[in-house]
Amino acid sequence: MGEFIVSARKYRPASFDTVVGQGSITSTLKNAILRKQLAHAYLFCGPRGVGKTTCARIFAKTINCFSPTADMEPCGECESCKAFNEGRSYNIHELDAASNNSVEDIRTLTDQVRIPPQIGKYKVYIIDEVHMLSSGAFNAFLKTLEEPPAHAIFILATTEKHKILPTILSRCQIYDFNRMGIEDTVKHLGKIAQKEGITFEEEALNIIAHKADGAMRDALSIFDQVVAYCGTHLEYAKVIENLNVLDYDYYFQLTDAFLIKDHVKALMLFDEILAKGFDAQHFVIGLCIHFRDLLVCKDPQSTKLLEVGASIASRYKDQASRCSVGYLYEAMATANRCDVGYRASSNPRLHVELTLLHLCYIGEEKKN
Repeated sequence: MGEFIVSARKYRPASFDTVVGQGSITSTLKNAILRKQLAHAYLFCGPRGVGKTTCARIFAKTINCFSPTADMEPCGECESCKAFNEGRSYNIHELDAASNNSVEDIRTLTDQVRIPPQIGKYKVYIIDEVHMLSSGAFNAFLKTLEEPPAHAIFILATTEKHKILPTILSRCQIYDFNRMGIEDTVKHLGKIAQKEGITFEEEALNIIAHKADGAMRDALSIFDQVVAYCGTHLEYAKVIENLNVLDYDYYFQLTDAFLIKDHVKALMLFDEILAKGFDAQHFVIGLCIHFRDLLVCKDPQSTKLLEVGASIASRYKDQASRCSVGYLYEAMATANRCDVGYRASSNPRLHVELTLLHLCYIGEEKKN
């Protein structure tokens, strides 16, 4: 049995075309390489796990490639590309600013910058979590960042752009990376599942994508976790059990109970949810999201904001047709008030139960 490699490493993009969800950024970088308009400093910022360091590595690999493709992708065959792939390239240096954030660390880096590359055109310095540098380190870095040698390119990566000094920002081309969309994440996970010989229910991948909250690296880590639990077939029921996610069905049943004023069923469903170990406030947040999703289903133009699979989407549309906009607005506001006041309540369970009772008896004028 071969050594297991986590999906986040095994399927890490090796070319711009394989980067997911950052089309405008990869196109801009490829055009800059094609037109030979390379800046001396770049700042890649955005949430965790969306491809900042990956794009920095691909960019560094491409500008040092001896024979890039017509589409400005690295060839993967030249000595520079092979050295990069095997982790022995002396043209690409990575520094973790979280643990190398002192003035001395930066001075060591600036001393290295003076040495030209032995193979290829550029030496690329990728500094991760650059916002962790101390003020002194930032100041020591300023002059080198502004006027580096012609062979040096800096790529700074951060999740917290607001912590970086304006004097640093003014010296960089700034690229803002997007959070991964649910659709892009599900599509990518589906491709990986097919390569691994794993069958899946679309809703199972959808749950993974929601849990990842816009981070592809997190999505791949969660994917590995549920594969270890479910085996070669990812079922929606098993995935929500493993990830401790509340089933959509509870919210549909509760809303049906609200619409027919069945407060007994609503309270019993809430008791069942608590008995399964779910946090009451997380339940309330999920209820707010459920009403929001029903609201966006009321108009075809806003339906695209619904980020669920086809089977769940049809259930949302069906239930939305039985609710008025006024009712959904009032229900959403009520659930939100419950969430806001939850922490201050001396009896949180009663606080939520009162909200469920109120949702059952929202005035008749709120209904169609």
